[in-house]
Amino acid sequence: MDAPPILFLAHRIPYPPNKGDKVRSHHFLRHLSARHRVFLGTFVDDPEDWAHEPELARWSTERCVLPLNPLSARLRSVMGLISGAPLTNPYYASRTLRGWVEDVIERERIQTAFVFSSSMAQYVMGATRLSRRVVDFVDLDSDKWRQYAERQRPPMRWVYQREHRRLAQWERQVAAECRISTFVSAAEAALFCAGAPDPGAVHPLGNGVDLEYFDPSTEFRSPYATTAPVLVFTGAMDYWPNVDAVVWFCEQVMPLLRARQPGLEFWIVGANPTAAVEELADRPGVRVTGRVEDVRPYLRHADLAVAPLRIARGIQNKVLEAMAMGTPLVASRAAFEGMQLQPWMAPMCAATEPQEYAERVVALLGSDARGALVTEGRRWVGEHHSWQRNCSALEALLMDVEA
Repeated sequence: MDAPPILFLAHRIPYPPNKGDKVRSHHFLRHLSARHRVFLGTFVDDPEDWAHEPELARWSTERCVLPLNPLSARLRSVMGLISGAPLTNPYYASRTLRGWVEDVIERERIQTAFVFSSSMAQYVMGATRLSRRVVDFVDLDSDKWRQYAERQRPPMRWVYQREHRRLAQWERQVAAECRISTFVSAAEAALFCAGAPDPGAVHPLGNGVDLEYFDPSTEFRSPYATTAPVLVFTGAMDYWPNVDAVVWFCEQVMPLLRARQPGLEFWIVGANPTAAVEELADRPGVRVTGRVEDVRPYLRHADLAVAPLRIARGIQNKVLEAMAMGTPLVASRAAFEGMQLQPWMAPMCAATEPQEYAERVVALLGSDARGALVTEGRRWVGEHHSWQRNCSALEALLMDVEA
């Protein structure tokens, strides 16, 4: 293989593609490995993911895969309070990974690196052998911490405000040194550039969806044992914006919906539900599944998907996947933010105000326009969110050629 080797760093093992960041990193890794020798450095933070480590041999020449104990990582983060660094950096700090990165760059004469998330940029800062470093920030994480702070009370509000400031400084430092940055949407890229005095070259690089996998014509047995309307939310249920969304929906919107349609059910589908999410299952009509092998049957047989995110950055995979599976949805404006809201999406977009959200759900459940929205949604993701196109654009940036 004549194509130059690539160092690929990701803060979480890029397989299986079962949550937002892993979907993105997995598709990038798979695409690059088809033409390049890829040297992968990553962490495993979920013990169940160790079973998938052997799969990485399909997409990498050499790997450094390390365990990340969340408790130990949080303790390391405390050091950031002393050093002044963003807490995210010591969370993902590893002498072992640093040593491997330095060794493999020297040994394999690697000149090109792809860094997935700003926290992994610490391993390539100052690496003079690397002539080209592309850092995929994905979302503007510093602004996400600002949003977190707005919904917390002291002392956590102060901690989140500090992380917002420190991480924003780090993001600007990384972009200025590495010179090539990517974000999941044009809106994220513009927001970053507005606050960065020396942003370097900043490119929007969208998420995609696999239309062959998320195919509504595939036969799936329904997981729902009811003839009443079913609403579904999909996502990692230890991710705070997802937790915040379903708690708000169950507390504020479900009572309004159940008053209109007493049998209506809301299914929360996703791994690692927190205690707050598990407690929602005690509410009338609410079901919490935990980890499932395949989200497609839940999407395919739901009457409606919901994405009532109040805190969101970038493009939401849950929105793309629902559209690809032909499932109508009602999402918050924040969930649609990175998709450049189109006029035809208006019936699916709602404010995070309980009455309006409930009205949008009821209206769409009984709408004759559902079929048109399903058709338009699948067409839209196919036209604007192709993994092949986005992966090719990334490779062009890494190889310094025109996409």
